[in-house]
Amino acid sequence: MGYFPFFMDMEGRHGLIVGGGAIALRKTEKLLPFGPVLTVAAPSILPTLAALPGVTAAERAFDGSMLEGMDFAIAATDSRETNRAVSALCRARNIPVNTVDDPEACTFLFPALVRRGTLCVGISTGGASPAAAAWLRGQIEAMLSEKFGDILEYMGKLRPWLKAMAEDEQSRGALMKALFAACMEAGRPLTEAELAAFLREERL
Repeated sequence: MGYFPFFMDMEGRHGLIVGGGAIALRKTEKLLPFGPVLTVAAPSILPTLAALPGVTAAERAFDGSMLEGMDFAIAATDSRETNRAVSALCRARNIPVNTVDDPEACTFLFPALVRRGTLCVGISTGGASPAAAAWLRGQIEAMLSEKFGDILEYMGKLRPWLKAMAEDEQSRGALMKALFAACMEAGRPLTEAELAAFLREERL
C-alpha cells in the first residue's frame, strides 16, 4: 500500500537531523526552503552543512535528549544501527521519523520534489524505486515552464479582484480557468494590456 501525501506547513517546526555528511546535507537543503528550525547532530559535520542559514550544528554524538521539543527527525548517518536506534526512540515518543535508505524504519518518506514558486509536487514510490521517482520528477520538470511560479503568484494576486467581478461561483471558476489558460499560452503572466484585452473578450 502506498503512502498518503500529506502537505504540512513546516514554518517554525523543529527538526533534528542526525548525521553530518552528504546525505544529511541533501535532506537539509530540501527542507530549509519550507521554513523549519533545524538542528544537525553528529560528531563531525560538513562545513557546508554547518554554515547553512537556519541550521544549528551540534558536533557531538546523538543521544535521546536531543529529541526533546522536536516535531520530526531524520536519521541520516552511515550507520544502520544508529539510524535504527534513532527510529526506535522516535517511534516510542510518537515523533515522525525518516530513516535514510530504510523504509521499514520510517514513519514518513521524503518524496522527490518539483517546485515552481508555491507549487510543490511530491513523488513517492513507497520506497520501491527511487530511480522511478527521479525519472518522473524529470518528466514533470520538463513539462512545467520556469515561469510557472510567476503565473501562480500572478493568479493569486488577481484572485480576490476576479472573484469580486464575477457574479456567481460558476462564473468565477470559468473566468479563472480562462485566465490561467491565457497565461499558459503566453508562457508567463499577462501584461496590463493583455489583461485588459482578455477582460474585454470575457465581456467584463
